[in-house]
Amino acid sequence: MALKATEASLDVETLFRALSDRTRLRILNLLRSGELCVCDLVNVLDVPQPTASRHLAYLRRAELVVSRKEGLWQHYRLSASRTLLHEKLLECVEASVALVPELTADLERLRLDGCSERCG
Repeated sequence: MALKATEASLDVETLFRALSDRTRLRILNLLRSGELCVCDLVNVLDVPQPTASRHLAYLRRAELVVSRKEGLWQHYRLSASRTLLHEKLLECVEASVALVPELTADLERLRLDGCSERCG
């Protein structure tokens, strides 16, 4: 029984750590709009591809995002909420948009400059 409690607390810690980084928060915010290719995220976030991939790997390990490969590119989307905490944390990301101008700017930049043709 203690093992399950430890696993649960590790899961909570992992989720909070995933949200503690500004770049990962920005990625989660962008993925609220739907599946995106790594190139979309690199373009909007203005970060090198390895940086974006490292943050995406962290989010994948935290089970906040899932990926699929298409050609040379990985495409990411938010994973289905697996716990009430997971669901509520994603609601917090959504609520943060009004409080963090950078999140709104990211969404606008994605809207204006999606790169679907670059990663096809």
